[in-house]
Amino acid sequence: MYETQVAEELSRWKRKLEKRPSMVERYTKGLQMKMNKLVPEKIHTVVTASIKNMVQATLVGSEYTTRKQPMQASSLKEREENVYSIMKSYKRTAALEGAGTGAGGILLGMVDFPLLLSIKMKFLFDTASAYGYDVRDYRERLFVLYLFQLAFAREEKRLVLIEKLEQWEAEKERLPEKEEYLATFDWKAFQLDYRDYIDLPKMLQLIPGVGAVVGAAANYRFLDVLGETAMNGYRIRWLSE
Repeated sequence: MYETQVAEELSRWKRKLEKRPSMVERYTKGLQMKMNKLVPEKIHTVVTASIKNMVQATLVGSEYTTRKQPMQASSLKEREENVYSIMKSYKRTAALEGAGTGAGGILLGMVDFPLLLSIKMKFLFDTASAYGYDVRDYRERLFVLYLFQLAFAREEKRLVLIEKLEQWEAEKERLPEKEEYLATFDWKAFQLDYRDYIDLPKMLQLIPGVGAVVGAAANYRFLDVLGETAMNGYRIRWLSE
């Protein structure tokens, strides 16, 4: 009964991702893409390298602060009850972090980016563990990166990423044993999609007087979107297995 309900929710989520974006969303994306083209390639290279290093450092750090053994449970329902609890805790943490850095103006606002990124990655690692996957395996950390990318991807990339998740077990078997495969990850696309998604809320967060409110609401929303994506990504794997 529960897995039937989950399958229906998964289908609705996929249909939602397939919907054509609104006129405002299309205009905003078009504007951001034009702005990205105006930025010199050297700047993109520096930003990409910075985000790549930051994410990889977060991946390593999260590995050592996540439960060493994946959660043992008898049903998908039990696992997801735990995930909902994890999500609630991380949403609260992200909101508090956003409110604190938002109230501090530009200087603390700059600190918000790495802190929020760390919170998101730690949430994904704990979620993976709750579904029974061992993040000490670099291939599971790569899956986490694809979940993160899907949560904040442009609409034209979503179907490609969903297909990758649906074929993950076959893909996983073809991956080498060592972590060099992470070097082939498209870090530039990753940083552009993520930066464009959070751009406007994070700029508003720097405005004195409203920064705390905007920061709390934005971070809560980011974790909400990431949580929905992570749950459905792992549901795809659970139902296919």
